[in-house]
Amino acid sequence: MSYDSTYPADNNEWRLNLLEDGPPLRADAQRNRARILDAAETVFAELGANASTEEVARRAGVAIGTVFRHFPTKDDLLTAIMKRLLARLIAEAGELSGPEGLFEFFTRLTAQAAAKRSVVELLARAGVDVQLPQAMTHLEQAVGGLLAEAQSAGTIRPEIQLPEVMALLISLTQGALHGNWPETLRARTLAVIFTGLRP
Repeated sequence: MSYDSTYPADNNEWRLNLLEDGPPLRADAQRNRARILDAAETVFAELGANASTEEVARRAGVAIGTVFRHFPTKDDLLTAIMKRLLARLIAEAGELSGPEGLFEFFTRLTAQAAAKRSVVELLARAGVDVQLPQAMTHLEQAVGGLLAEAQSAGTIRPEIQLPEVMALLISLTQGALHGNWPETLRARTLAVIFTGLRP
């Protein structure tokens, strides 16, 4: 199988485009934005739907007005978190390699989906629809590269194609997100899938 896995892995420009809306921020504003997002990830993971932007501001060590300057609504904040998580996933997929890289990505993605469940639930409750077609294209390219490497090394059956792998990834993450899967169930499910992918 040949697959063109070339994508801007060494160029962070696409990642910045995914994360930033509007003109480039000053260095101090970028630091504040990062601190707010770090705090928000923790707060929403801990408190779920009850989390307030005031608590996010407190933990980030910034004024509430600073949070609202970057994220006028809670939906904007949640959407930014999801963009950041997806950018992180794409970066991880780009950093993995070798015969077991795709299996490692499956494992990490499923664990992260379970861990970020509350953020996704908040987005769903708020009716926020995060449309990230460019990011999904980059993710598919990165996963395609991992698939090609694994097939070249003989750790994944040669007839497996990228659409099947993406369908499995999406199904797994949805299950982990909405089914509240414990670690043991995630491990058993991954073992079944890995057995099916291996020669």
